[in-house]
Amino acid sequence: MNVVFGPINSRRFGMSLGIDLSPNEKSCNFDCIYCELKGAKPRNFIPDPPSVADVITEVKNALKTHPNIDVITISANGEPTLYPHLKELITELNLIKTDKKLLILSNGTGALNPKIRDALKGLDIVKFSLDSAIQSTFKKIDRDKSTLDIRNIIEAMADFRKNFQGLLVLEILVVAGFNDKQSEFLALNEAINFIAPDRVDISSIDRPPAYPVKSVSYERLNELAGFIKNVPVVIAKAQKSTEIYNFSCDEILQTLSRRPQSQANVSENFSESSKQNLGILIDQGKVHKVSVAGVNFYKIRQE
Repeated sequence: MNVVFGPINSRRFGMSLGIDLSPNEKSCNFDCIYCELKGAKPRNFIPDPPSVADVITEVKNALKTHPNIDVITISANGEPTLYPHLKELITELNLIKTDKKLLILSNGTGALNPKIRDALKGLDIVKFSLDSAIQSTFKKIDRDKSTLDIRNIIEAMADFRKNFQGLLVLEILVVAGFNDKQSEFLALNEAINFIAPDRVDISSIDRPPAYPVKSVSYERLNELAGFIKNVPVVIAKAQKSTEIYNFSCDEILQTLSRRPQSQANVSENFSESSKQNLGILIDQGKVHKVSVAGVNFYKIRQE
């Protein structure tokens, strides 16, 4: 069971070593229209999750191979706060992370659970998604099949903020025709100021999405960012890195299964042998190139 992948050049947090807590299949309580993973029925658990001991062993080995990273990122093929041993894992990761920051990428629903909020306090950075503060839009974008109310999630995020000593980042992913209106961002501004995060990241679709939805332009993101007041706002753009990494064919497949890589990522961060291995996978039909809004990505070919 391979749970560690990367390093990946994150446009928001630098060079990231990823931990996938749902390595066998997508496990998420949402089915977001923009997700880079294949659409799947929402669920509230991770089947057959990896043990904490196995995760720690893989992370230790990966850090020996890739010491020059910025963050260790807890993610999943879905929602990482569904992992049943989250607090224990975070405690153990803090013992081995050295100078790396410990980050989680979450849809924010874990904030509703006091036990999960307590576990998240052990992190350096928490990223919650907040795509809309309007219930009808929230349901359309995040495709939650339960009775969750976005107002309750916002209140839970604000409660978490009061007791969290690390960096809290909110991310708004803008989808054309859904949450790209002034009214949406006026409501988001009110919610954001209530939560009081350290930073707000605004982005749009930049990888092949699960459903046929479209991104908005950088210019539109910049206009929408103007409605967010009193909190630092970053319009997320890819960060360049000079680090070069050697990946085997299996490591490339593991990485691409979690996150498609742009042609620029490959050009900048793959060694010559890694590029040759990527070429082998393309020739074998296991990987193919797709275009999203004029940007080419390498992606696992679905059976």
